[in-house]
Amino acid sequence: MKKLNLCKNPAALVSLLLMSSVNLFPQSLSGEDIMRRVDERYTGDTQKNTTTITLINKRGNSRVREIISYTKDYGDTEKNVMVFTEPRDVAGVGYLAYSYDELGKDDDTWLFLPAMKRSRRISGSSRNDYFMGTDFTYDDMGDRKVEEDTHALKGEEQINGISCWIIESVPKEPGYIYSRRVTWIRQDVLIAVKVEYYDRQEELQKILRTSDITEIDGIWTVRRMEMDNIQNEHRTILEFKNIQYNLPVEDSFFSVATLERGRIR
Repeated sequence: MKKLNLCKNPAALVSLLLMSSVNLFPQSLSGEDIMRRVDERYTGDTQKNTTTITLINKRGNSRVREIISYTKDYGDTEKNVMVFTEPRDVAGVGYLAYSYDELGKDDDTWLFLPAMKRSRRISGSSRNDYFMGTDFTYDDMGDRKVEEDTHALKGEEQINGISCWIIESVPKEPGYIYSRRVTWIRQDVLIAVKVEYYDRQEELQKILRTSDITEIDGIWTVRRMEMDNIQNEHRTILEFKNIQYNLPVEDSFFSVATLERGRIR
């Protein structure tokens, strides 16, 4: 369960696939086969990074925020904690998420706002809300399971000279926030480089683009994401820095108590 997140393992086998020619993939792969390979792509047992978040409104005005984030994979559960460090007005705001492999089990997520002096659990009805003024909803930041959608391979296309599969994913559950998603998956490294999100009225709502994809500690890594909200003319840019994999990470980091301290230690 390896993540998007505006977001989830056999390392040896997957590494061989990533280093091999794309021709090693069977020509008869289905949309679900491809998305399952994307989901199983090894992204480290732990990760630490610093993320710069730039929010740009329709007038071109921008605000910049910075967070520190830790992720740890427990096999059937992935845990992520992030805390805002800058600017002062959002410093100490924290987010904690537990993403489960078990089908039908919803993620557990909490948000801590220092002004409230306590954490609040993000309920199902709030998962469609945008996270801290970004263009990523709480649901976007979660770990959507392959089995929750029907996936169809719609063709192939080159993006920046690199071959990509085009996958259309339609949710099985009624009332989901999006009617469908269309994803361009790089065939060489199994990473999404573009995602189109369509609202319940089948209108294009958002486009996610990833770039600056490089190999760090043997793991192919996205270092920049841009979510363009077409409908409200707002953009969010995420830039990931100081990325480190497979470092020792304390289990205590992934607790509500840590969240409510306003810093990770």
